Amino acid sequence: MESSLLLKELRTKEEILEGFSVMKHLRIQSFLELVLEAKQKEGYQLVALYDHNKMVAITGFMPMITLYYGRFIWVCDLVTLPEERSKGYGEKLLTYVHQYAVENGYNIVSLSSGLQRVDAHRFYEEKMRYNKVSYVFLKKLPSH
Repeated sequence: MESSLLLKELRTKEEILEGFSVMKHLRIQSFLELVLEAKQKEGYQLVALYDHNKMVAITGFMPMITLYYGRFIWVCDLVTLPEERSKGYGEKLLTYVHQYAVENGYNIVSLSSGLQRVDAHRFYEEKMRYNKVSYVFLKKLPSH
């Protein structure tokens, strides 16, 4: 099965739009517009995992700097098609992100996950050895 897997950074508008077929299971709003802006302004990368030429999982990540972590990689998005879960695809993508981080001088990878995503939390903590270090808070402000 290993030889059927392919990791690919999605760079063109067409490739990014293909990624929406997987990403829509996690994110839906202004997909192409936001990906293109984040790639241009934030160094966001979108990487898909294909199995037998079918896109089965996708991750989006970018470098960040905060006073809390210093320089680190933030995993913005990680999603596997619902019917393809528990096949090791998320692990492959996060391992890719970890390798990217090390190769580019980062020693921290961080992410957040919705409170309701209990299975994802178990995966991050037990399988991938992430530590739960904080809560993320959100306040929506009125649009102008």
